[in-house]
Amino acid sequence: MADFLLELLSEEIPARMQAKAAKDLAFLVGEALIHAGLPLGESEAYATPRRLALIVRGLPLQTDPVSDEIKGPRTSAPAQALEGFLRKTGLSREQLSERDGVWFATISKPGRDTAEVLAEAIPGVIRAFPWPKSMRWGVASASTASLRWVRPLKGIVALLGEEIVGFDVEGVASGAATVGHRFHHPGAVTIGSADDYAAKLRACHVILDPAERQAIVRDGAAAAAASAGLSVVPDEGLVAENAGLTEWPVPLLGRFDPAFLDVPREVIQLTMRTNQKYFACVDSAGALAPAFVCTANIEAADGGAAIVAGNGKVLAARLSDARFFWEQDLKVPLETQAAKLGQIVFHEKLGTVADKVERMAKLARWLVETGVVPGADPDHAEQAARLAKADLVTGMVGEFPELQGVMGGYYAKAQGLPVEVAEAIGDHYKPVGQGDEVPTAPVTVAVSLADKLDSLQQFFAIGETPTGSKDPFALRRSALGIIRLLVENGLRFRVPGELLAFFADRLKVQQREAGVRHDLIDAVFALGGEDDLVRLLARVTALQAFVETGEGRDLLSGYKRAANILKREKWESGILSDPAEQGIAQTGEEDPLSEVEDEGVAAAVAALSANPAPTPDSGDLLPAEQALVAALDAAEPRAADAVAREDFAEAMRALATLRGPIDAFFESVTVNDSDPALRARRLDLLARIRRAVHNVADFGKIEG
Repeated sequence: MADFLLELLSEEIPARMQAKAAKDLAFLVGEALIHAGLPLGESEAYATPRRLALIVRGLPLQTDPVSDEIKGPRTSAPAQALEGFLRKTGLSREQLSERDGVWFATISKPGRDTAEVLAEAIPGVIRAFPWPKSMRWGVASASTASLRWVRPLKGIVALLGEEIVGFDVEGVASGAATVGHRFHHPGAVTIGSADDYAAKLRACHVILDPAERQAIVRDGAAAAAASAGLSVVPDEGLVAENAGLTEWPVPLLGRFDPAFLDVPREVIQLTMRTNQKYFACVDSAGALAPAFVCTANIEAADGGAAIVAGNGKVLAARLSDARFFWEQDLKVPLETQAAKLGQIVFHEKLGTVADKVERMAKLARWLVETGVVPGADPDHAEQAARLAKADLVTGMVGEFPELQGVMGGYYAKAQGLPVEVAEAIGDHYKPVGQGDEVPTAPVTVAVSLADKLDSLQQFFAIGETPTGSKDPFALRRSALGIIRLLVENGLRFRVPGELLAFFADRLKVQQREAGVRHDLIDAVFALGGEDDLVRLLARVTALQAFVETGEGRDLLSGYKRAANILKREKWESGILSDPAEQGIAQTGEEDPLSEVEDEGVAAAVAALSANPAPTPDSGDLLPAEQALVAALDAAEPRAADAVAREDFAEAMRALATLRGPIDAFFESVTVNDSDPALRARRLDLLARIRRAVHNVADFGKIEG
């Protein structure tokens, strides 16, 4: 057994591609090994800015012998068919076997050296590697058949144990030599085996494991900021990106001119993050500090002073540009900016952004005036909606599209608009994602709902609905945003009919993350007429709490038993249909005297008929029936009243009182009695159980 090491050395791999590339390498090599008949043991995949690496543990030195059976022609086939099969397999007639009139050939293949198998397989993996973007280079790039790689491929290490697995890919030969850090150890490094690979790279200032580099970046940035009494703004995406840009990360603290803090905080942070990959810092009060943390790829002799100074100069230039956009945009009133929205097409079938803004303004005012969003000034809601998209034409949003809305809020505040209007403009896109803050200010809620409701209504009206994984207009996200705005603010809003099923699906997604069962949402929706999401979730919450108790599980079992009987008997109307339709076998002997020919037997039967055993009259109720009727008489109005008051927990408690009577009914009462009147009465009792439960939810949709 031996470990296999593969390293693919290249020029810098974009940080965003590294993690997937490492996974792809492990998968493709694993597939190649399995196809070659090698067992796939544990594997470790790594990526740095300059290399992809894979270690596969415990490979045998040889593959096992294999035998393949090949089906040939029938024994009755012409001689030419048999001759062709023999040429194909390289066997003689005597080496074939016959089974069920068909010739079969068994081809035995001896085991092969694993190194030979790898030498054949790995070049194919390299040539077929699925980079999202790749390039050709050098003289060979004149041909489209030349090798494509994310950046020019410089070297290949391929070792099985301590032996080189020899192959060549477009002039790049495999071997045992790689290189260390670009600056600290640019010379060749000879690898002995997979066992010393990581250690030798570390000695040459290359940390192989991305997780370790991320920890160094995260902890080092925090320590650098703490040395100045500051804290780093958490940003795991930036941690991963910096780790993907460096093989030997060294976080360093820098400063910038405090005068730039006049620019909105989001602009400064986005400038540092997007353009420079710097971490922002805050003081003990949480205010943005005039400091940053950059990540060097070298241990500088001066402790990083020159690196920090250079990065500070670049950042100053970037912040100067941002301040220019900020100051220029402030000179133009938002109303003037909004007038330009008629020049931007929102959608070819839905008009311009100005048309959307007009719809939003009317809808926001309607939401306030009808009381859907209480506590807001309708004039403020309409004004905020009309100005919500005005920053789309500003210089700052042109530079940083991520700041749309946010910048509008800043401009509105700086230009003296009401605070409620400025906040609504700044936050009207929220909530953007599941973890995003949900607005609670009434004017903001009205404008945010208007924006999202307009998008859903308009795109559904023209048939542009999400299909499969495609959702080009982010309508699923809009629906989730509406759900969170309504539910977390307790707003009562009836969802339009054509959107109800769409909202139901989004609600399942949103509530699944909160631990709510999707079948319970189905159980409430199945009743129909429930288009108030707040009320619906209140039902679902009470239902989930109930069905997870012993009483709830027992009632669910009793309900399903009753519902199954009613379904089997097709019992809906309370009128006993034809016995054949009810599933009762008709033998032609329903009259007990119809075919009795023996006079003695006939006389005995006649005597029994004249003096039958006492049975309850069809109008009399058995004790279990009486108890169930009494329980339903009490529970039905109590549950209905609780539902009307939207006290769904009380409705569940009312239904819980049916548990015992239902159990007793099934234990002592025969529903399908031979007396049609008794049978009809008892089926009607089961139908009452179903109706009582359906006051709250369709228990038939509940799993378990």
